[in-house]
Amino acid sequence: MESVYTQGIWLAETLQQRTRSLENAWVVITYIGDPKAAFLLVFPFTYFISKRAGVAVLWVAAISEWLNLVFKWMLFGERPFWWIGESGLFVSVQPKVQQFPSTCETGPGSPSGHAMVTAAVWWVVVSSLGSSLYSHTHSVLLSAAPCLLYVLILVAVGLSRIFILAHFPHQVVAGCITGFILGMVLRRRVPEGRPLLFFFSLSVGLLLSAVMLHVGLQQLGIDLSWSIALAKKWCSHAEWIRLDTAPFSSLTRDCGALLGLGLAQYWKPGGWSLPWAPRALSLAVSSMGLYHVNRLPLPVRPQGLFYGLFFVKFVLVPQVVMVFVPGLVHFFTHKKKKN
Repeated sequence: MESVYTQGIWLAETLQQRTRSLENAWVVITYIGDPKAAFLLVFPFTYFISKRAGVAVLWVAAISEWLNLVFKWMLFGERPFWWIGESGLFVSVQPKVQQFPSTCETGPGSPSGHAMVTAAVWWVVVSSLGSSLYSHTHSVLLSAAPCLLYVLILVAVGLSRIFILAHFPHQVVAGCITGFILGMVLRRRVPEGRPLLFFFSLSVGLLLSAVMLHVGLQQLGIDLSWSIALAKKWCSHAEWIRLDTAPFSSLTRDCGALLGLGLAQYWKPGGWSLPWAPRALSLAVSSMGLYHVNRLPLPVRPQGLFYGLFFVKFVLVPQVVMVFVPGLVHFFTHKKKKN
């Protein structure tokens, strides 16, 4: 693997040097490809266009990110920003690369979570868009056009992860392929209309199974905190190490979102029954609401409290999009019509 890692470092150096002027664009793209963005950006936008597609996006995002966590624990995988120093191969010739605020993630690197979740979630989006275009135009060529958008998104997100030294190229490719397969499989198994008990059991089951896997691997002498130690050691700015990039943060996000999806469907959301204008208003208000929910400060000590509140935060995400905001918009627009 040394040669693969080494070639990945030199590719990252070339990419940084030749696209230095696009630095801000790469940072924005890597944010859009963040699994968190699937919950906070793609989900509300998709939901108010197509209810089933929106629910599918949330479902696929949660399951694919959970699987990515399991894969990382099993496959390990270095990250470029720490491997440069740990390898000892660049003593005489140091690569001319730099880190960024989004570089210093603390989980293992293989496969890329950004690439994997993006590939899974955006496959749901583009396949739904393609089906809609075909039903309206009956043109195979036009309905296939979203696939080009899909490829462009994956390439952009993958290059952004290499540019900021968060992943090696082979990790990005592995994430894209795995995510694409998951997107095709999971979009056909969307748990729309399932009882709340199903989502509660799924949320608790995924949480407990991941914790048991973590404990089991530790009992076998496998230290799963190795990546956190390396990230802290080699990150150029200590403040770039954030708890919300830790593996257990993604776990609590996924389990919280799934429980939230069950609760939102239990309350029988009415967002999809709104006309187009109130639905657009609901999208705008939901986006602002999720922006502020995401920015809520959480205490980092003790860590158990942080993860518990992080879980609650993502339980709220489907409530805001599917229940609270559409309910308020319906109430005020209905009241206005009466007057």
